[in-house]
Amino acid sequence: MASRTVIARTGLLGGKRVGALEDLLKLSLVPRFSRCMATGVEGSDVASTSPSVRILPPEPPAEIPFAIRKPPTVLATIYRFPTLEPLRFQSFPTTFLHLPTRRDILHRAITYEGDAARSGNASTKWRGEVHGSGRKIRPQKGSGRARLGDKKSPMLRGGGVAHGPKPRDFSTDLPKKMYNLAWRTAFSYRYRRGQLIVVEDALEIQADDSGLANSIIKKNGWGNENSRSLFIVKEERPNFMGAMKGLGSEGLVLMREEVDVKDLLEMGRIVIEREALEWFQKERS
Repeated sequence: MASRTVIARTGLLGGKRVGALEDLLKLSLVPRFSRCMATGVEGSDVASTSPSVRILPPEPPAEIPFAIRKPPTVLATIYRFPTLEPLRFQSFPTTFLHLPTRRDILHRAITYEGDAARSGNASTKWRGEVHGSGRKIRPQKGSGRARLGDKKSPMLRGGGVAHGPKPRDFSTDLPKKMYNLAWRTAFSYRYRRGQLIVVEDALEIQADDSGLANSIIKKNGWGNENSRSLFIVKEERPNFMGAMKGLGSEGLVLMREEVDVKDLLEMGRIVIEREALEWFQKERS
């Protein structure tokens, strides 16, 4: 019994055929076979029993379709103007209305807009540009007074200006992605504080009446006593915009193309048409 055990172990370690146990082990290690090969495996009984054996390559894994993960969304209430009756909820991506407040990004965007708004039209004349004679006013020596050149000297009245301003461009550069991020950050700041009011209808009233517009503002708490309001419209609203010209202390009406990041942060709240907000989402994404 002991000799049979030693022979079996020796056969397994040496790679030679010692019995049915080795055949079963080797057959279990072969993944797949086909009868299209005339040679067998050396040192195994597979060649004698299956003269045409070939190991097939594994099949490629099935393709998994690429899944695009949509960003999470937040809900905004859509109101009816001017009654502020809630109509429904509309979802917006968190990348547009729920970003963290970045003061550094907002500061850079406001500085960028302020630099672009500077006209840079200040202009003065240097002594070479002032009209007049170039004759020396008095002799260099002998008068006991300070030496002077011509009457266009910057030291004399009517002369040129030393190192005066010239027309220049004050605009600075800001990456477009950073500027768009500032827009989304400003809208997110207003949304998180409950100061973004989205209306379904157009911000328009029946007539160009300042009293009617003032009553709507006072009723909804959008007046100066609760901080001024910024009204953003998709297109020109003649009645409402005309009525608000005499109510500058209560709020300001701007078309969507006229709004800057500074305008979104300057007043107490934003009242915006739904289509205008969707336009900002498309343009600043």
